[in-house]
Amino acid sequence: MLKKDLDQFIPPWVGERRIVSDEGSAASIRNFKARDEKTEANRTATTYKTPLLFTPLQLRDKQTLKNRVVLSPLCQYSSTDGFFNDWHLVHLGTFARGGVALTFTEATAVSPEGRITPYDAGLWKDEQIAGVARIADFVHYHGGLLGMQLAHAGRKASCFPPLISFPTPRTAISSPPPSSSPSSSPSPSPYAPWPSSVVGPSAIAFNSHHHPPSALSLDQISQVKSDFAAAAIRAHKAGIDVIEIHAAHGYLLSTFHSPLSNQRTDNYGGSFENRTRLTREVLQAVRDVWPKDKALGVRVSCTDWAEGGWTSEDSVRLGKDLAQAGLIDFWDASSGGVVDQQRVKAGMGYQGKLARAVKEAVQDKGVRVMMVGMIVNAAQAEHVLVNDEADLIAVGRELMRDPFWTLRAAKDLGVDVHWPKQYEWAVNPQKL
Repeated sequence: MLKKDLDQFIPPWVGERRIVSDEGSAASIRNFKARDEKTEANRTATTYKTPLLFTPLQLRDKQTLKNRVVLSPLCQYSSTDGFFNDWHLVHLGTFARGGVALTFTEATAVSPEGRITPYDAGLWKDEQIAGVARIADFVHYHGGLLGMQLAHAGRKASCFPPLISFPTPRTAISSPPPSSSPSSSPSPSPYAPWPSSVVGPSAIAFNSHHHPPSALSLDQISQVKSDFAAAAIRAHKAGIDVIEIHAAHGYLLSTFHSPLSNQRTDNYGGSFENRTRLTREVLQAVRDVWPKDKALGVRVSCTDWAEGGWTSEDSVRLGKDLAQAGLIDFWDASSGGVVDQQRVKAGMGYQGKLARAVKEAVQDKGVRVMMVGMIVNAAQAEHVLVNDEADLIAVGRELMRDPFWTLRAAKDLGVDVHWPKQYEWAVNPQKL
């Protein structure tokens, strides 16, 4: 891809700020020993015999996770025309054989114009089903469930991927690197960028570096709902077990939530009920076509981290509404990414309070809450569960650094688990 072509794309993260406060990472690390002691005291008081991180959890009907570890969706920017390929099979399969209970695909676009970049995975046509089915078969063989995050990028669409914009010093990418399997690495997209098709709730760009979106018409909103439902049908055919609707991080649905990005005056703007209408309708459209015995959930930015924006209290209210309506089986608590002026107080497990607030509001309806964000080790994950901040632990970067994080966590917590039989002889020869 030539530089002039790249110039037409905007990197999705440009202008986003993450500020770690004094009470963030450093304080979290200093105070974690005391928190861990509290975790152990709580465990003793409630007589847990097995660490909660390695106890099964039922999501819906007969769907039971073998432990509480979830692979968070991780964009790979490695698809051509939306197809899952060998890279995705190896990438996702590695986590499944490493003991993860629920492995999520990356954000999977429900339409071509709903991609963040031309290299995103998608499920907008039937021909894309087979690539997903291969991955589902492998994950199931290793005793895990395969989840899919369905997404529309909204006003953050038509960007270029970091694999091209920020190459490593050793690999300055000016053209696709040589490969015996070309489809496993990004290659020049068959599509031009689509700035004129970038959409949002209102004609407000994320920042000056992003394409200005067009406000969705009512007909286009109806099409978005249909696209999510059609992708869900294909996901079921491909063997997907769990669907998560992406309503976070500044992508389409989350921008409808926030009054900072949604200035509509129709039934999709203004009041809380109107701003959350599209998320409810998308979930209903998917629930109507998704098998009743398969779990459906939503990832939400629980706060914009910005004055005048979406708040934790709004998330609690939405969680209650969705739980009461029976639209979700789980809530994936994240935050931020919706507006450029955000100020995030990040640190180890910094989204725990956000997750706990929603959990307290929805647990009586049987809705599970997943926590994500700077969860780095077994003790910290166990602390989250024992202290009732969440029911599930979503791990991203740490699993990328160590795909066997789950099995090492079991060892750290004193849980006797088997590695894949092909590796057992080297890791635990005494068990053979």
